[in-house]
Amino acid sequence: MKKIAFTAIVMMMASMIRAQTMPQILSIEEQSRIVDEILEDRLDHLLPELMRREGIDMWILISREYNEDPVMKTILPSTWLAARRRTIMVFFDNGEQLDKIAIARYSVGRLLKGEWNVDVYPDQWEALMNIINEKKPQKIGLNYSANYGLADGLVKSEYESFMSYLPGQFHDRVISAERLAVAWLETRSTKELEIYPMICRLGHLILREGLSEKVIHPGITSTDDVVWWLRQRVSDLGLDTWFHPSVSVQRADMGNNEFLRSFSKRPDQDIIGFGDLIHVDFGITYLRLNTDQQQHFYVLRPGEGDAPEGLKKAFANGNRVQDILTSNFEIGKTGNEILKKSLDQAKEEGLNASIYTHPIGFHGHAAGPTIGMWDKQGGVKGPGDYPLFANTAYSIELFAATPVPEWGDKPVRIMLEEDGVYSNGQFYFLDGRQKELFVIPANRDNMGN
Repeated sequence: MKKIAFTAIVMMMASMIRAQTMPQILSIEEQSRIVDEILEDRLDHLLPELMRREGIDMWILISREYNEDPVMKTILPSTWLAARRRTIMVFFDNGEQLDKIAIARYSVGRLLKGEWNVDVYPDQWEALMNIINEKKPQKIGLNYSANYGLADGLVKSEYESFMSYLPGQFHDRVISAERLAVAWLETRSTKELEIYPMICRLGHLILREGLSEKVIHPGITSTDDVVWWLRQRVSDLGLDTWFHPSVSVQRADMGNNEFLRSFSKRPDQDIIGFGDLIHVDFGITYLRLNTDQQQHFYVLRPGEGDAPEGLKKAFANGNRVQDILTSNFEIGKTGNEILKKSLDQAKEEGLNASIYTHPIGFHGHAAGPTIGMWDKQGGVKGPGDYPLFANTAYSIELFAATPVPEWGDKPVRIMLEEDGVYSNGQFYFLDGRQKELFVIPANRDNMGN
C-alpha cells in the first residue's frame, strides 16, 4: 500500500479532531512504521539528553524472551513482539554521540547494531564485557529500583550473572538507572505530542458513542452491558485497552453508605434507569500510547431537558479541583508537594476533594511523580518524592464530593479523569476535558478546553 508521511498523518488526524469525527485507524503496517519512526527519533534525540541529565554514560538492559524488562519492551522495534533468547541492549554516550549496540546474534531491527561475534566470543556475557572494557564507562546504569516496578526490570539471576562476569575495576561504577528509566518512560517527544491528542479524541468519541441512547435503554441496559459494549467497540476498531472498563451509577434513592462504597463492591448488573448519574472509567492503547478517562453522563427523566442544578454544581466543583491541581504544576516540585498545595487550596475553597493523579504514556499507570493515591492523601513515599519535568503527560484523576439538594443533600462524588501534558511552563488537556454533564439522550456537545 502507499506509505503516508508522518506529517501527513498528523495533519489528517488534526482535521478529524476539529471535525469531531472518528479518526482513521491506521493499518497494522502503517502503525508499525509510525512506531519505529517515533522510537528512532527518541533514541537519536531524546535518550542522549536524558543520559547526560542523569549522569549515566552507559545504560545496559538485559532480558530473556517472554520475561522482558518493561523499559526494554518500549525500545523493541514494532516487529519484535518479545525479546529473543537473551537480548542485551547497550547505550553508550561518549559526550558527542550515542552508540546503540545489541549484544545479540543479530541487530535489533534498524535501531541497534548487533555486535556479538560468536567466533571471537562464544559466550554472550564475554561479548558484553568486551564492550565495557573497550568503552570504559564511568557510570553503568542497570534497571533495578525500590520505588518503581517499571524501572526494576533486571531479574536477580541476570544481575548475578552480569556482576560475576564484570571486571572488578567496574564494580563500583554500577548504579541504579531508576531515574534514567523513569525519564525515558515519562518524557514525551515532539512527535508523540503531535499524535497524542488524536488518541485521546478516539477515547472520548468511543465514550460518547457507548454512553448514549444508541447503547443505553433505561430499564433494560445494565452497567455491565455498557462495559462489554466498550470492550467490543475497541476490539472492532482494531485498538487495545489496557484495563477492563468500569461503569457505575449514583442515584437519588441510594442510601448515603451506597454513595461511599468502593467500585469493587458495586454490582455488575446494575440496571440503568431514568435519573441515574453514570460514571465510566475507560482507557485505550494505540501507537504504544495510552489514555485513561473518567466521565459522567446523566439519564434524563421523561420531560427533563437537562440535569438537576445540584448535579451541575457538583460537576463544576470537580472541574474546579482540576483547575487547582493543574495550576500548581511546576518544574522541580515533587508529586507530594503538588498534592499538599492542591488539597490545602481546595480545602480553603470549601471543596471536599481527593486527588490521585498519575503519569501516563507507554503505560497507563506510568512512571513519574505520583500525585496522591486514593488511600494516601498525605503523600506517597518514593514515587511521590520524584519531581515534575517538562514534556510529561498525566491523567488528572480526582473527585469532589458535593451534597445535592434535589437528592436530599446526599453526597455525590464527581470522579473525573482526563489526560494532559505539562510543557513550556503550562498544563493543557490533550483533547479538552468534560466541562458539563453529558446527558442521555444527547442534546449538545459540551467539550471544552
